[in-house]
Amino acid sequence: MSFRKIKVTKTNLLKLEKKKSFAEKGKKFLEFKREQLNTEINTKWKSYLLSKDQFMGLFRKVVVLMHQTYKEMGKRDLLLISDMSKFQYYPKLSIQYTKDFGIRSSEISIAFDKKKKLPSYNFNNSSHFLDDLVLGLKQFVQKLTITAEKEETLIFFAHNFNKVNRRINALKNIIIPDLESKVKQIKNQLEEIERENFVRLKKTKELLEKKRRTITI
Repeated sequence: MSFRKIKVTKTNLLKLEKKKSFAEKGKKFLEFKREQLNTEINTKWKSYLLSKDQFMGLFRKVVVLMHQTYKEMGKRDLLLISDMSKFQYYPKLSIQYTKDFGIRSSEISIAFDKKKKLPSYNFNNSSHFLDDLVLGLKQFVQKLTITAEKEETLIFFAHNFNKVNRRINALKNIIIPDLESKVKQIKNQLEEIERENFVRLKKTKELLEKKRRTITI
C-alpha cells in the first residue's frame, strides 16, 4: 500500500508503528536464526570434509586393489566373479527424512543382504587381493552414501540460510525503511494539522472575545 492511499489519522499511525515494531522484532529473530544456521553449517561442513577425505581415501584404496586383482586374475575371471556376486548380494537402500533446526534432512543407509550362503567365487587362481577388494568395495559404497547424506544436508541448510538472509535484507533495506518513511510523513502531517487547528482555534477564540467585548460596550 502506497503512502497516498493511507489516510492521515492517529489510528493509521498507530497501525504503522505496530507493523514497524513487528518487522524489527522479525528481523532480530531472523538474525538470531541466521547465526544459528551459520554455526550449524560450519559444524556440518567440517564433518562433510572429513567424510569426503575418508571417502576419497577408500576410493584410492579400491582402485589400487582392483588394479592389482585385475593384474593377477585377468579381465575374464574378474568379470565372471563380478557377475556371480550379483546373485549373492542384494543391496538395500533406505532413505528416511527427518527435521534438523526445522530443516528437512535425509538419513541414508545401505545394507548388503546375502541371497545365498555360498561364496561368490571359488577359483584356484583367484587373487589374494580379491577378499580385500570385496570388503573395500562394501566400505566404499557405505562411505559414499554417508558422504552423499552429509552433502545433501549441507545443501538444504545453505538454501535455508540464503532464504533467511534474503528476508533479512528485504526487512532491512525495503520494508522497515518504507514503514519508517510512512510513519515520519504521517507524524509530520499530523503535527501540521495540529498546528493549523491550534492557529484556527486561537483566531476563533480571539474573534469570539472581540465580539463579546463589542456586545458588552
